[in-house]
Amino acid sequence: MLERTEEQEILLKNLKRVVDEKVRTAAAETDRTGIFNWDIVSLFWDLGLLKIMLPPEYEGWPSNPTHTLCLSIEEIAKACASSALLLIIQAVGSYPLIFAGNEAQKKTYFPMISDERRLIGYLVTEPGAGSDVQAIRCAARRTGDHYVLNGRKVFATNGSVAGIYSVLAKTGEKGLSFFIVERDRKGISIGRVEDKCGFRGSNTAEVILEDVAVPEGNLIGRPGDGFKVAMGDFDMSRPAVAALSLGLAEGAVDYAVEYARERQTFGKPLIQHQAIQFLLADAATLIEASRGLMERAAIAFDSRQRNTKLASMAKFFCSDAAMKITTDMVQVLGGYGYVRDYPIERMFRDAKLTQIFEGANQIQRMIIGREISRR
Repeated sequence: MLERTEEQEILLKNLKRVVDEKVRTAAAETDRTGIFNWDIVSLFWDLGLLKIMLPPEYEGWPSNPTHTLCLSIEEIAKACASSALLLIIQAVGSYPLIFAGNEAQKKTYFPMISDERRLIGYLVTEPGAGSDVQAIRCAARRTGDHYVLNGRKVFATNGSVAGIYSVLAKTGEKGLSFFIVERDRKGISIGRVEDKCGFRGSNTAEVILEDVAVPEGNLIGRPGDGFKVAMGDFDMSRPAVAALSLGLAEGAVDYAVEYARERQTFGKPLIQHQAIQFLLADAATLIEASRGLMERAAIAFDSRQRNTKLASMAKFFCSDAAMKITTDMVQVLGGYGYVRDYPIERMFRDAKLTQIFEGANQIQRMIIGREISRR
């Protein structure tokens, strides 16, 4: 574990208390109903968690923001993965504006996020374009001093609750560009809201854009910069997904250990059986290895070092570990691990998505192989 600053320690201490008192107690009901929890959103705004990645002058974290973001996500995910995802999508949606936006755009939209507390959605994925970003069909046609956007975006986290969107669209035969688009613009409508296996407290929706006119000043960067920006966003978001996966795994192990200490089988606590100790030993080892990769990838991004390979390593390793660990912790609880009275089955369902979003783990292995071959 990398050394943490005093400011990070204070943040995490306060966050742990809030997670234990507020987030954990709401997690099961939020998962059961699938209703977006605005109370948790307000709580995170109060703690400054949804603006960590913004510049300091807009109340962002002053140093190593990605590392701080990841540590916060990890702590929240121990209790509720859906709540932890709020931090990731806020950072992901803000990324094009933070790293490619001009000063006029930042002065307009950062206060909307920081002061007006607007959530921001990231509209990239389409029915025929997931990991293959270049297959996007949503188009932005230049008309005078405006662009007109038409397309259908799916699996948009915070899609029906966000106040602002970062939208990736085609601006030429092959070029892709990001646009910042306010939710209340004419032509934007919400389609299907997904009923998911896991992450049920996270809003995942279809967003439809029909002749949505935005000023040319809403184009982020130059026409055609979008693909490069999206790939840079992954270098930040994949360590964050790794942190969420790590938190999920830790939460599952913590619960299973307490259960195994109390549960009596064959005349002794379950935790004293070697078969159970082996499962816990494997899990604890994977967790420590996961933490090292996640933190290295996050710090590298904060240090402006190329971290593409590390980010992909962290993402696939941590999420594969989370899936294995939550599966094994279901086994530790036996039949109780499979019923909703206990949180392990929720963690098990949530873990699966971490292997899929922000680039499926098969894609991560392709990226790592490509990075190795380039050297």
